[in-house]
Order: sequence, then C-alpha cells, then structure tokens
Amino acid sequence: MRNHAYTNILDGMDEMDRVFEKVSGYFSLLAEPTRLKILHALCDGEKPVGTVVETVGSSQTNVSRHLTAMYRAGVLSRRKEANLVFYAIEDESVIELCRTVCVQVASRLEDSALPAGMVDRFMPQAAPAPRRRSR
Repeated sequence: MRNHAYTNILDGMDEMDRVFEKVSGYFSLLAEPTRLKILHALCDGEKPVGTVVETVGSSQTNVSRHLTAMYRAGVLSRRKEANLVFYAIEDESVIELCRTVCVQVASRLEDSALPAGMVDRFMPQAAPAPRRRSR
C-alpha cells in the first residue's frame, strides 16, 4: 500500500509536469527573432498585416505564417475589416515577459555594443524597464 503523502507528492509532480510542458511550449513559440519583432511592432496597439510586414522587414508570407502561429497559440487576436486583417496582442503578459528578457540581455550588451539608450527601445509601450543595479 502506498503512503498517502507520497501519492500527493506524485500527483503534484504530475501537475507540475503539465505546467512545465505548457511553459516550454510558450517559450518555444517566442524563441524566434521574427516573432519577437512582431510583438515589438504590436506592443503599442493593433496594426494591419501590411504595417507589421513593413515594420518587421520580412516577406508577407513569412510574417503571416508567424502571425497565424501566434494567433493560434492565443498570444495575438485577429479581426478582419473589409480586405484588411488586423492583429493585436491578446496576452499582455507576453509583452512584460519579452520586455524583461530583452532588457536584461540588451543591458549586458549595452556597455560595449549598443548605442546609448538602446535598452529603453525594447517594447516601449510596456512597463518601464527595470533599472540595472550599480556595481
């Protein structure tokens, strides 16, 4: 007979495994530079596909493929108006997550590789960037 406390721990681990699988899928979705550029383009509001394509600087086919994947994952919302398709960020937490990671990575590069103030350009409509601690 199994110990009841041990069974509860195993049940909790199964639940954690499901959470980790979901989180892993979410990070996989965002682990693509074009998708990060799309989020950056959309962080200040809804835009038609053509505007996103111009901002991202990739082909319409490529951008549309990424927009569709992000829409299906629930990260973006989509609406049609006449012949235009508009996308917007559905899950605002993704902006906070991406901004935090982008700012941290960019701040490590800022001292030597990025122009002054570059860190503040990452998803500017999101929450203010966390400030680096002085050393």
